[in-house]
Amino acid sequence: MTTPPAADLNYPETGASTTPGRPLPAGYHHLRHRVLIGHGRAALEAAGSAVLGWRMHRAAGVRITTHADRAAPGAAVHCAIGIGPLRASAPCRVIWTTDGPDRYGFAYGTRRGHLAVGEETFLVEMGPDKAVWFTVNAFSRPRSWYAHLAGPLLPLAQRFFAHLCGRALTRIAAAAE
Repeated sequence: MTTPPAADLNYPETGASTTPGRPLPAGYHHLRHRVLIGHGRAALEAAGSAVLGWRMHRAAGVRITTHADRAAPGAAVHCAIGIGPLRASAPCRVIWTTDGPDRYGFAYGTRRGHLAVGEETFLVEMGPDKAVWFTVNAFSRPRSWYAHLAGPLLPLAQRFFAHLCGRALTRIAAAAE
């Protein structure tokens, strides 16, 4: 597990979302989403590969632009959701990764130009009972005036995105079991 310097991130609490159960910073909307996605080593490895290799994001409808084949600390990531003039741009930087054997995932933080300020962790892990869980742990708040106008829609959109990611990983894990 590694965390690089936060040179171009637009928030100070770098790494605060990476420890499940740790209190998230005050002054932000908090999201904790956890769902059972499968059982066994094959399901874990397929889901872990999908998370680290951006497949989960793409399967959830997010356009990902990055030079990194896999999530790695320091990798710049540009996410885009929507179409045409309704496309939301989301520049992020990977700040943390974990790569097995029983946990796979990464966290990225928002960079200048993002609609929000905050961080999001995507984690797949297998428990002693071989159950494979997907967790999203995030904190965020609107940054721009137009994001503030959206009010409660942004947290709802973030929760919906976490749900879509869980559904995508459930399908990927089921195909591997």
